[in-house]
Amino acid sequence: MTTAHAELQYSPLEPGVYIVGAGPGDPDLLTVKAQKILAQADVILFADSLVPRQVLKVARPDAEIVQTACKTLEDILPLMIQRVRSRQSVVRLHSGDPSLYSAIHEQIQALAAAAIPFEVIPGISAFQAAAAKLQVELTVPELVQTIILTRISGRTEVPAAEELASLAAHRASLCLYLSARHVEAAQAELLQHYPVDTPVAICFRVGWPDEKIWRVPLNQMAALTHEKRLVRTTLYLISPALAVKHQSAGLELKAARSRLYSPEHAHLFRPAQDVS
Repeated sequence: MTTAHAELQYSPLEPGVYIVGAGPGDPDLLTVKAQKILAQADVILFADSLVPRQVLKVARPDAEIVQTACKTLEDILPLMIQRVRSRQSVVRLHSGDPSLYSAIHEQIQALAAAAIPFEVIPGISAFQAAAAKLQVELTVPELVQTIILTRISGRTEVPAAEELASLAAHRASLCLYLSARHVEAAQAELLQHYPVDTPVAICFRVGWPDEKIWRVPLNQMAALTHEKRLVRTTLYLISPALAVKHQSAGLELKAARSRLYSPEHAHLFRPAQDVS
């Protein structure tokens, strides 16, 4: 915890379940609210296969820490419910942001059915942390203005309307989660619409001490995945925006510039300037 955060005055947590996004792995990427709640919680259940233990460094020394990688929902829910009914505060610590592939939907339903109060605290997702490490903006004017977060079908089926090939038709900045085990199929579907030299960032354990990021053209995505033996905690960023950091991608500088801060653009807080 930084000095600034240590000076914050924390009020006691109400009994209940706090579903907290731990971010991609780097403890410094926890939100201030997540740090405050972790520092006060009586009980912390964390997905130890996806959240590094360093994230718990702000926890109370006497907090009950429960690892959940080997547990099922049927193991976890009764424990949370019992602790809250005993007037304790419980953190359910998930990797990344709870709104993405976190399986909180069924937890929320069960907690609501049991009349257990809960709150969801967002976290930074891996795609945001990866873009920061790559020093890129995924929405470049005149090039790409849409970000798609998705996965390929595996054990969890993707609805037919969201098949990867149909999403690839947009040629947006596409962030592909949970797909390393099916990378050949993913590459084949992406190549139906993206050019073969579209840049891809293959991001392994973003935010962890052993983080690795490789940049390859799309037609080498599967080969590098197999070469590095990546099967989990791997995120793929497929985007023409990845070329902009090192190349102009065929755009004039003026065309690639956002109008938001252009002197020619007037808005509520600033009049247009004459640049002629």
